[in-house]
Amino acid sequence: MLKFVLLLAPLLASAGCVQHDGGERINGAVSVAAGQSATDAATVNGAIHVAPDAAVLEATTVNGSITLGDRATATSAATVNGGITVGALARVAGDVTTVNGALTLKKGADVQGDLQNVNGRITLEAAHLGGGIETVAGDITVGADARVDGGIAVRKSQGFSISLSKNVPVIVIGPGAMVKGPLKFEREVKLLVSDRATIGPVSGATPVSFAGDSPPA
Repeated sequence: MLKFVLLLAPLLASAGCVQHDGGERINGAVSVAAGQSATDAATVNGAIHVAPDAAVLEATTVNGSITLGDRATATSAATVNGGITVGALARVAGDVTTVNGALTLKKGADVQGDLQNVNGRITLEAAHLGGGIETVAGDITVGADARVDGGIAVRKSQGFSISLSKNVPVIVIGPGAMVKGPLKFEREVKLLVSDRATIGPVSGATPVSFAGDSPPA
C-alpha cells in the first residue's frame, strides 16, 4: 500500500496552489472539455470530470471523485476519498488508485497500470487491465469477458480499522473473464469463479465454481 502514502504528497502539496490554465485549484470541481490541450487536472476538495473524447494528463484530487468520460484518455488517476470511473472505451496509460472509494472500468475501457484501493468495490465490465488489482477490504468483480493481466491481491488489514478487518471481501470472476497473474489472498475472502473463466494460480483461498451468468445470491 506504499502507493497510497506516496500519492498524498503531491496532492497535499497542491493545497498551496492557485488556479492555473492547467486546471489546478484548491476547492471546487475541475472539468476538462473535449478539444482542450491535454494538461494535468488537480484539486484538493472537489471532483474531476473529464468529458467524453477529452484528454488529460494526471487527474488528482484528495476529497472527490474522478470520472473519465467515454473514449477519454489520461496518463493516471488518483484520489484519496472518492471513487473513480473509467468510461467505455476510455484509456489510462498508468495506475488508477484511491484509498476509500469504488473503482469502475466500463465496457471496453483499457487501463495499462494497476487498480488499487483499501476499501471500496472494484468492478471491471468487459474491460482490460494491463496491471493487477490490489485491495484490503474491497469486493472485486471481474465481469464477463474482462481481462486482468497482472493478477489479484487482497492484503492483510493490519494497520487499518477494525471494521475493515471484519469485512470478508467477495471476489467474483465472471464467465469468459481471464485473470492471467496469480491470485494471492492474505486474509479471508469468498472466491467465486465461473466455470467459463480462466484464472492463474490461487493461494490463500479455495475457489468455488459457479455456472450461469452470475453466482448465486
